[in-house]
Amino acid sequence: MKIGSEGLKLIKEFEGCKLLSYKCPAGVWTIGIGSTRYADGSPVKANQALPNEDAAMQLLAKTLSSYEHAVDAIKVDLSQNEFDALVSLTYNIGAGNLASSTLVKMLKAGEPKSEVAKQFLRWDKAGGKPLAGLTRRRNAEAELFLANNTN
Repeated sequence: MKIGSEGLKLIKEFEGCKLLSYKCPAGVWTIGIGSTRYADGSPVKANQALPNEDAAMQLLAKTLSSYEHAVDAIKVDLSQNEFDALVSLTYNIGAGNLASSTLVKMLKAGEPKSEVAKQFLRWDKAGGKPLAGLTRRRNAEAELFLANNTN
């Protein structure tokens, strides 16, 4: 699957767009719309810049496929909204964390989606401390995951 408009909207809303590299709350160098790596896989470093917002959008588009593949690898049937919510989560926590998560174990076991959605909130910390912005993001992802529409 490919991420839909609702998933892209959620990622852009919570990541924002910064043309100069910065350290995120977890201490990782980031640029553009939450990108920690460039399309060639090289990591973002200090004192790097993107020329404009279009370049940030292009970087996002080029790197999203690896997160989409990570969600596809779960091998369960997902609605577009469920897929979008999971790609947003994976974009933020990484494919390895998603693959080993209780959330994925519950999905594969066929647990009720309402219970699976509660697992999003387990990922609201940076450096072991809850962050209000991550809590808001996880709630938005869980809400999208449970939404009935197929945008």
